[in-house]
Amino acid sequence: MKSHLPLLDPLRFAAALGVAIFHQMFWSWAWTSIGVPGFERTVAADVLYPSAAPFTWFGWVGVEIFFVISGFVIANSASQSSPGAFLLGRALRLYPAVWVCATATFLVLLLFGSAPASEIILPYIHAMLMIPKGVTGQWLDEVYWTLAAETAFYGLVLCAMLTKKITLRHLAFGLTIYSALFNAIALLVASCTTPSDLPYLVILMFRVPCAAFLLSHGCFFALGIWLFISANRELTALEQVAVAVTCLSGAAEIYFFADFFLTSIPAIADQSALVPIIVWAAAVLVIALAAKRSRRLAGTASPEAPAYLRTLGLITYPLYLTHNVIGAAIIRALVDAGLDATSALWIALGLLVLVCWFICAKIEPAVRCTLMQALAHFGKLPKRQPASRRPALARGLRLPLPVPVKVNVAAS
Repeated sequence: MKSHLPLLDPLRFAAALGVAIFHQMFWSWAWTSIGVPGFERTVAADVLYPSAAPFTWFGWVGVEIFFVISGFVIANSASQSSPGAFLLGRALRLYPAVWVCATATFLVLLLFGSAPASEIILPYIHAMLMIPKGVTGQWLDEVYWTLAAETAFYGLVLCAMLTKKITLRHLAFGLTIYSALFNAIALLVASCTTPSDLPYLVILMFRVPCAAFLLSHGCFFALGIWLFISANRELTALEQVAVAVTCLSGAAEIYFFADFFLTSIPAIADQSALVPIIVWAAAVLVIALAAKRSRRLAGTASPEAPAYLRTLGLITYPLYLTHNVIGAAIIRALVDAGLDATSALWIALGLLVLVCWFICAKIEPAVRCTLMQALAHFGKLPKRQPASRRPALARGLRLPLPVPVKVNVAAS
């Protein structure tokens, strides 16, 4: 039986749209209060949206929502796959879109940006290979930092699968404790210092350059795993405590990043750091309620989700990868053509959604098919795992085979 969670697709799309609006309506002009942003500054128009700041400054919390959804979806995928199939599925999902979107971003920067080509070639190669840049260097597009966290999480899941001893429950507990300790220390440091102090900035540094360590973000992936487990069975008392810890840890990470924004950018000094926490908590609550409903309906047939919801999920990934640099370039072109800044923004986002639909519907499948043919030619495709065998990672879910909860892995 299937128990699909159709709300993950629109929720993920809404999170991506929130991040896009944050970058284009807030960060595009507010960054001057903190420092120089990425290459998007070389193609962006000189437009301001200060009146929209109270409604756009917290859109970055969509990233934290992404990570929770990823924890849920990847746990589902890993619980039904062999290590080889899991690795192949992740590669076929991540690389085709990155290759297409990174190449498009590179061409936009090359043709319309003011940065010399020598500065963007190495970041482009890193993006194509999905190699984290580390503490130094430059991203082709700053939004790519989240891929470092995602791939690090996928790597942990794969390693757990290879051991055949570490279960999803073990992995969730490990990430819960690991990330909670760091966020507790970060919150303590943030409460004792000001944004101008070095310790405060060192803590914040781990949010982007060191994302692959999962120090501040491991709690979000752990929460996603716990929500997946809760969709399959009731959580034990100890597991419920772990969920509470991940929620508090996630709220702490969001709080000290929001606090840094509010104390560093005068335009939003009167806003509350609780706003992004509330937005994130609302999204988590929706997922938790859907997971609980899925558990109650386990064993009963559920209707297929509408096709348009699946399409929204598929659009999300390329939209996230293209909205910053390419979106800024489109807005500048529209502003130069005579449109006002607000109209240019919404038209640009609409165009991006259409372009990303074309990418996920036409270009990505073609690239993915070519990649699969190449792998098949060299005999590197993993053998299909019999449905009667549950992966070791799924032990502890206490479910009949196969695992009934299935989500749109293609949208992850």
